[in-house]
Amino acid sequence: MAYFEEQRRDLAELAARTRARRLTERAGRDFSSNDYLALAGNPALAAAVRAALDAGVPIGSGGSRLLRGNHAEHERLEAAAARFFGSESALYFSTGYAANAALLSTLPQRGDLIVYDALVHASAHEGMRLSRAEVRGAAHNDPQAFEDAIAGWRRGGGTGRVWIAVESLYSMDGDRAPLDALAAIADRHEAVLLVDEAHATGVFGPEGRGLAAGLAGRENLITLHTCGKALGCEGALLCAPRVVRDFLVNRGRAFIFSTAPSPLMAVAVEAALGLIAEPERRARLHALIERAQALLAPLGVTATGSQILPLVLGDDARTMAMAADLQRLGFDVRGIRPPTVPAGTSRLRISLTLNVGEADLAALADALRSLA
Repeated sequence: MAYFEEQRRDLAELAARTRARRLTERAGRDFSSNDYLALAGNPALAAAVRAALDAGVPIGSGGSRLLRGNHAEHERLEAAAARFFGSESALYFSTGYAANAALLSTLPQRGDLIVYDALVHASAHEGMRLSRAEVRGAAHNDPQAFEDAIAGWRRGGGTGRVWIAVESLYSMDGDRAPLDALAAIADRHEAVLLVDEAHATGVFGPEGRGLAAGLAGRENLITLHTCGKALGCEGALLCAPRVVRDFLVNRGRAFIFSTAPSPLMAVAVEAALGLIAEPERRARLHALIERAQALLAPLGVTATGSQILPLVLGDDARTMAMAADLQRLGFDVRGIRPPTVPAGTSRLRISLTLNVGEADLAALADALRSLA
């Protein structure tokens, strides 16, 4: 019997459509990572981990948090994160994907409604797929679409809790959610607002606390702060009222049945929270964003006001060819195609980090100009 024939056929079909993915080693100047503040290799984080190792903190957790995997470092990080982000409590997950999946598959109950932004992350869709609640999409960044979806559901007899799922800064377009308007909608409908701050944490808000920092402390707000982007580490911190944390510890399968993150990583994340609070790195990144927009906007790059600057080309083949050309010239710029982005919006995703400087930006602009 030939095993895995269906998988082979699927891979062959992907290859025929030039859609097959493969892993490649990193190379070239960094215009693709999410290491926005260049903390992934920061000596202060390494020193914190080294000191923890010297003090006897183990590399592995040894089990799930509900067994023997709950270490003092996890508890200390969660307390520090709750203070930093202004929430009643925090819960540390191994990845943002796991946190989003746990949140949306566990909290909304049968008879509830989840209304999500059309461009919300794949991890949110995974959680919603597993949820017992009804799910409806709303047009991207359109508060009235959320309002209409909720009102229509109520008119149809919906009586449960409403959950509004959005990102504060979208990873492919670099644009921001209308959080104040969405918070007002949540209040009117006694809904809970779920804000994924993955790409805003460390980059925006006072002390890098994200775009939802002005809403902190609200009873109907849950924020998710991933640690693998501007914080330069791994994992995710879900910040919420204490009852939410306790419910996920008791009912969240992605939390209950996962080995706990390394306590050394918890040490690194706690150190990173201190680093992002310092204004100097954010100031340098925002200066780089302004310079990049001045150089790249005349070449068709969308000036988003954020560290994510898309060059929407539309055509899949042209997008991937230009990405390959830029990589050959020494620039790590990646092409993004559907289904990651909507059909007809294939793009180069230019991500700005402190791993590059103004000279690198100028060289990238020259390269784009030569390929136009």
